[in-house]
Amino acid sequence: MPAPSPAADAPPTLLVLTNLPDAGQAQALAAALVEARLAACVNILAPCTSVYRWNAAVETATEVPLLIKTTTVRYAALEAAIRARHPYELPEIVAVPVTQGLPGYLDWVAAETAAAD
Repeated sequence: MPAPSPAADAPPTLLVLTNLPDAGQAQALAAALVEARLAACVNILAPCTSVYRWNAAVETATEVPLLIKTTTVRYAALEAAIRARHPYELPEIVAVPVTQGLPGYLDWVAAETAAAD
């Protein structure tokens, strides 16, 4: 018997990636996104080293990655909230569509990011 599909009316799920310069700012952003129902869950990962070109120079920085679970319906508001709170001039905000997942989990993401009545 096939696994149940996510609810037919559930919007598609997205995994959104961003990086913050330190754990305190990562925690603050994660809490704000979940409290505003723009994200169902945010994973704050261990600091990593990023190497990138910026203003014609190769830079190295320690950053704290975030994995943000949301839906396509909430993406525009999520992006605006990240931009408003992010300290970088040009923050990384990358949304990856979730094409497969545990149906119950995907339904939970949709329920937790639904606008509050």
